[in-house]
Amino acid sequence: MRGRRARVLVGLVIVMLMGTAVYLRLWTIDYTVSSADTELLRRQFDLANREAMDESAEWRLRYDKQVERVTKCTQELNKVKESFEKQVKDPANINQKIVMLQKENKALLERIKVLNQQLEAQKMKCSS
Repeated sequence: MRGRRARVLVGLVIVMLMGTAVYLRLWTIDYTVSSADTELLRRQFDLANREAMDESAEWRLRYDKQVERVTKCTQELNKVKESFEKQVKDPANINQKIVMLQKENKALLERIKVLNQQLEAQKMKCSS
């Protein structure tokens, strides 16, 4: 039994040494490839990082512009609402404005009549 255990132990040690040798060989192959490509990978990463930062800045600028537009529209909407609420609260003021506009309209219509008459008079002078 002792001989059998020794053979198994020797076989195990040999397999472990072979595994270690294969591992070291793979590691040196990978290391030579990766050390040659390290600079290229770093450059590609830096380029991708810069592009991502630029795109992020562009989207942030678009977001800021949209926020500014929404804020401006909201302020204008609030002003219109306040103005409308003031007009609705004071219907007498609206009636006064309507009466004043009607008077102004009548005065303008009379002015148009006078100007039309003057125009006709000028036409008559020119044709005679």
